[in-house]
Amino acid sequence: MSEYPSPEQLAKIAIAALEDIKGKDITVINAGHLTSLFDKMIIASGDSTRQVKSLADNVQKKLKEAGADIIGVEGEQVGEWVLVDAGDVVVHVMHPTVRAHYNLEELWGAARKARAAH
Repeated sequence: MSEYPSPEQLAKIAIAALEDIKGKDITVINAGHLTSLFDKMIIASGDSTRQVKSLADNVQKKLKEAGADIIGVEGEQVGEWVLVDAGDVVVHVMHPTVRAHYNLEELWGAARKARAAH
């Protein structure tokens, strides 16, 4: 069996999987210095709940094919926000209105600034 993919490799695979199905506004946040739970957070948008589900499904499929373990998936039933936890990489696929409401980029950016202040 091959070596487990690095966080950078997992992120590249997840981004390619999102791009395959026309994921929008793909953002990568390097979070390893903020939390020990994961190294990278990827956020992407889908235009409909159907596309959000398809994007998340494709991410899971491609990561598994690369040898990654999918620790958990949340939100598949509703499809407005699906989280795919692959350990070192966490992928959030969100409907644009949900993404705007929760604004994870700003939340994690604020965490980065607060941490830098200490």
